Amino acid sequence: MVSNSAKKVFILGLTQSGRAFRPSDWAERLAGVMSPFRPGGAHPGSHLMYSPWCIPTTFDGVRCVVVHPDLRDYDVMAWDFCMNFAKDNELQLSIGPPAHKPA
Repeated sequence: MVSNSAKKVFILGLTQSGRAFRPSDWAERLAGVMSPFRPGGAHPGSHLMYSPWCIPTTFDGVRCVVVHPDLRDYDVMAWDFCMNFAKDNELQLSIGPPAHKPA
């Protein structure tokens, strides 16, 4: 799926067929679940901030989550959770920022 030497992975809110993924707040939900996975581990109040390793954002008007490879080094099961979320929901992945507006 994604090589161990990968840079940041962009999980795009578009299915393989090009349809927008729903619900519209999926990126915030995924990043919220991943909030405890952070440098130094979870601490009081860390659930109120996104992890720097899993950040929701928008690219060319498409919701996405940027997953940093340090997450894999910290907890491979957390990394697998994100990658399997994309696979299970047939979402498009991009290694690094997408080169053009997603199709």
